[in-house]
Amino acid sequence: MAEEPMKRLLDAEAKAEQVIAQADEGRRGIVEQAKLEIRELEQRHAERVKEIQSTHLTQAGLRAQQAIAELQRRYAERASALRTSALAMEQPALDAAIRLLTGAGSAT
Repeated sequence: MAEEPMKRLLDAEAKAEQVIAQADEGRRGIVEQAKLEIRELEQRHAERVKEIQSTHLTQAGLRAQQAIAELQRRYAERASALRTSALAMEQPALDAAIRLLTGAGSAT
């Protein structure tokens, strides 16, 4: 009769080892699944970062192009204003130069 409790004890120990082995295997599976999910999340994050950077670079490029276009427009306006002013002053300047060279209009 002493063998019967010993046999049950050994059976219980064997079942406990099986449960422990199954739990350990389940834990490993969960850890591997978590690692896989983390890799996927990291990859998606890296792709999203690249997408955001690309969007910002595109927007910065557009803003730079707009700034260049604005500067070119201002330059063209200023150049036109200077040309108009120069043309308006050309004849009076020529007249004044001719008077200086010919001595006309001087009180000598």
